Amino acid sequence: MIVLGIESSCDETAAAVVHDGHRILSSVVASQVAVHHPYGGVVPELASRKHIEAIVPVVNDAIAKADITADRIDGVAVTQGPGLVGSLLVGFSFAKGFAYGRGIPWVGVDHLEGHINSVFLEPDPPPFPFVALLASGGHTNIYHVTSHRAFHLLGQTRDDAAGEAYDKVAKMLRLGYPGGAVIDGLAARGDPGKVMFTRPFLDKTEFDFSFSGIKSAVSRYIQTHPATDRNDQAHIAAGFQAAVVEVLSYKIIHAARQKGCRHLAVVGGVAANRGLREAVTREAAEKGFTVHIPSLDLCGDNAAMVAAVGYHRLKAGERAGMDDDVYSRMKFKPIRK
Repeated sequence: MIVLGIESSCDETAAAVVHDGHRILSSVVASQVAVHHPYGGVVPELASRKHIEAIVPVVNDAIAKADITADRIDGVAVTQGPGLVGSLLVGFSFAKGFAYGRGIPWVGVDHLEGHINSVFLEPDPPPFPFVALLASGGHTNIYHVTSHRAFHLLGQTRDDAAGEAYDKVAKMLRLGYPGGAVIDGLAARGDPGKVMFTRPFLDKTEFDFSFSGIKSAVSRYIQTHPATDRNDQAHIAAGFQAAVVEVLSYKIIHAARQKGCRHLAVVGGVAANRGLREAVTREAAEKGFTVHIPSLDLCGDNAAMVAAVGYHRLKAGERAGMDDDVYSRMKFKPIRK
């Protein structure tokens, strides 16, 4: 089955063609970083307008790069939520029209479910069951995954997500947007022992997260110890990243141990973070666990992961209706039969 995936939940317009839920024939992403950079974050109105401009060229490009024609597509999968409503509507409406015009089935996909399934687009996916840390700009959750469509939520952030904290700290340091990559790069040049921040573990026996406190701690430190040069910024970035990574690494490994899983996955935009990838891989290996992390281009928002989920939903007989609509907040039901 060949599935066309469409993703437009935030500031990237993406389309991909995936065969049988695991083989990527093409994946195209049009980024809006340059548009939103001057504002230090995503401007919803600008994002939706850029999606309107990009959706047709991106889909056409994905089909062309897959070396197929549109009539070879068996079904369409599109992000339904969560995300920015204006952005979601562009991709969702296009998918409805594309599927209706060709008389093929289509399904709405939850963005978070897509990230979890991104590891199955890699050559060596984890066997079921496994635990997954999903860390992004809007979510930081841990799941016990028992099948492609069955997830149990073990813990989630109570306030700021990890990626959101990265963006806000980058803004405090006047490093620009998006903050994750620039802080990760800067942290590699700094000494995490120079500026120590309290690790926001909350309860070490549970799996919830909270990053608002460390964000405030960084803000207070910057107010009392102004960063006068790049070295000062690097030490602050290194201290901040060390604290966040230690918490994320500890909790995903603790979850794997508690659930008796030998395999764990780290997915979402923050999974591209060098510090996190290295720390989880190292600590998991020391404790006898196997780590699965998608390649960098599958960590961020992409349509291949949406198509991968769509394949399993379409194969199971699921179909979306013309009255279906998008949703902005997390509506994802962690347990599915």
